[in-house]
Amino acid sequence: MMANKKAVALGYDPEFDMAPKVMAKGEGQLAEKIIAIARQEDIPLYSSPDLVASLMTVDLDASIPPELYQVVAQVLALVYRLDGEYGARSAP
Repeated sequence: MMANKKAVALGYDPEFDMAPKVMAKGEGQLAEKIIAIARQEDIPLYSSPDLVASLMTVDLDASIPPELYQVVAQVLALVYRLDGEYGARSAP
């Protein structure tokens, strides 16, 4: 039996948020939809079953707990670096 797919979408606006927030989360078909929307919008995806499991316990529109700050910061740093590299390659 295949494991039920899970997905969590984070949002962060340093001007307004103290920490990233859980913007969407779900399992099964909802997870597939979250992933499809991210791909459609060119939002980077990062796969970490342990991190997703932890984030699934956070309420929607709630900030991530302090114990996840470091790991989420590492993910965001990777995403920003990849976004910068991608942007540099796609610039005219």
